[in-house]
Amino acid sequence: MKVVVLDGATLNPGDLDWSPLAAFGELHCHDQTTPEQLLERAAGAAILLTNKVVLDRATLEALPALRYIGVTATGVNVVDLAAAAERGIVVTNTPAYGPESVAQMAIAHLLHHASAVAEHHHAVQQGQWASAPQFCFWNRPLMALSGKTFGVMGFGAIGQAAARMARGFNMTILVHTRTPIEGLPDGYRWVDQSTLFAESDVVSLHCPQTEANTGFINAELLATMKPNALLINTARGGLVNERELADALNRGVIAGAGLDVLSSEPPQPDNPLIGARNCVITPHNAWATYEARSNLLAIVLDNLRAWQAGSPTNQVN
Repeated sequence: MKVVVLDGATLNPGDLDWSPLAAFGELHCHDQTTPEQLLERAAGAAILLTNKVVLDRATLEALPALRYIGVTATGVNVVDLAAAAERGIVVTNTPAYGPESVAQMAIAHLLHHASAVAEHHHAVQQGQWASAPQFCFWNRPLMALSGKTFGVMGFGAIGQAAARMARGFNMTILVHTRTPIEGLPDGYRWVDQSTLFAESDVVSLHCPQTEANTGFINAELLATMKPNALLINTARGGLVNERELADALNRGVIAGAGLDVLSSEPPQPDNPLIGARNCVITPHNAWATYEARSNLLAIVLDNLRAWQAGSPTNQVN
């Protein structure tokens, strides 16, 4: 059996070991695969692993030997699931491999805005502390998290991890999900969406993107937030109307934003959020800790073993 990794560099830039995949067949690993290279590289493969390489209906129809697609991510929009099912191709994903890592990035964005560590480090390097008239200085207001309200949109594994971390700073936790949740721990409260945005000092997005909620972070909703509030998004860039968020930041409607995801990645140079006031953007790497990537690869291998044994796990089609 031929096993092909189409775009392995995202998961494994060189610090993980692909060799266990060789147990499933003749292994071919590629760091990246362009659309022009795809059919040649995938020809004859029974097993394909993809992260962002698109496997559409036409591609699947051109690969008669293909029996299994492993998506090395949680989202599976890169695969035509219906076409795969029609051809008897099992498609699996890798869920819940690093919720703590993604939550950690959400809190890192929160701490960046609250304590401005990097900003003040650069100020010190530039001599601003040395020339200050007093023994200390700060170049913008600092915020204590204790007693503030942390609003969580979506309460899956990542949202729960972010809430636990925020609770460690003695923040009150507001939770919104599509259906109300009862029996939350002390310090937590389920609320409707409008209450969450109106009462939170920080809103952190941890919900999946659907057709119904695409672009729901818009000017109207942002206007209901406190002027000193922060928006954090480590979920999906498409949840946000980027032009309206940039406008809200530039006009001071809300105080700041911390984003690890954008609607188009890598972003276009004219993305309105690049350079927007108090908008900090990281390059979709919240998931990419060594620990999370190691766990992801372990799930990929477990998925393959289960499929080989005739009882697929994490099958999405």
